[in-house]
Amino acid sequence: MPELAKDRGLEDKNHVEAEKSLRESLSLLAETSYLKLGIVKDENIPGLCAMMGAMEIVSSFSQSLYLSVEMSTRLFGRIISTFGNKEQKKKWLSPVLCGKKLGAVALSEKTMNIDNDPMATSGVRKNGFIKISGAKNYVINGPVADFIAVAGTMENKPALFIVEKGVKGLITGKQLATMGYDGLPISGLEFDECRINEREVIGPFEDKSTFDTLRIWENQIIIGGSLGMMKASFESAKAYAKTHKTGGKPIIAYQEVAFKLAEMLTLFQTSQLFAYRVAWAADAKSRESDVLTYCAKVFCTEAAETVSGSALRILSGEGYFSGNAAERPYRCAKYGQIAGTSTEIARVKIGDAALGA
Repeated sequence: MPELAKDRGLEDKNHVEAEKSLRESLSLLAETSYLKLGIVKDENIPGLCAMMGAMEIVSSFSQSLYLSVEMSTRLFGRIISTFGNKEQKKKWLSPVLCGKKLGAVALSEKTMNIDNDPMATSGVRKNGFIKISGAKNYVINGPVADFIAVAGTMENKPALFIVEKGVKGLITGKQLATMGYDGLPISGLEFDECRINEREVIGPFEDKSTFDTLRIWENQIIIGGSLGMMKASFESAKAYAKTHKTGGKPIIAYQEVAFKLAEMLTLFQTSQLFAYRVAWAADAKSRESDVLTYCAKVFCTEAAETVSGSALRILSGEGYFSGNAAERPYRCAKYGQIAGTSTEIARVKIGDAALGA
């Protein structure tokens, strides 16, 4: 990550600069195997456990860069890699994995919840084309994406429509201001009889299990991001505790501070173990994979808020000022609890699994 560290626009509220920094960072990441982790099956490309470790590092460096890259590669990329045909992979997957193009996935509509609410976005065959109508909310990379996978229905069955930037009928909403993720491009999208070719449709699928899979992948991304937030928060608090003095000695010498760091490290390392177990179970295609993901999603996202909040208390006045390595994770942590499968819905699913439902 040293090359990326030179680029200071990744958390920039100036979204023009943030997009420029994002695309430059994609090119740098493409020089490594990062963009291919979990997508390309090759003996030289490690599996999901290595992916989780790499996610932690990137997220600890920049939360906005992390989420934008992951939604492009680990979500959009996995969609094309898993469900797309050879032609679709060549057209959309290759440029994304090379860092030349940016992908997005439009799932949420009126709310972030797609577990209970039916999809209103739909595609209809007309004059040899597919015309898409509907609206999506909270689309990460929405304002800047080159390719967008839009979840909806066609012929009353779930389907994914690949819409390219600049297509007539695609209306990009105003970029949303969020509590965290200052450098993250996010907006709503509208589709006003947006016309695409038949070959730009993935599906239709027989049931909604494909959309459930997308949520699991999104949850994995959020879990990895939570680890990075905890890493950044803990390391900043530890470094400050060792160097900042009060009463003539470093504050780490005070038992209260040492105990707080111990609690933070315990939560962080337990979250790591949970996350790596999720990655291992997904790689092994374990029957417990989904419920483990829900459990880890709840634990890791809530731990991220606790650890980053504790770091701010250790940093004291320094932590209250914007831009430090604990303040950004603290503002970002809440997103992980409401995005993907929310922690409330995840708890319901965990309970169902525990009862054998």
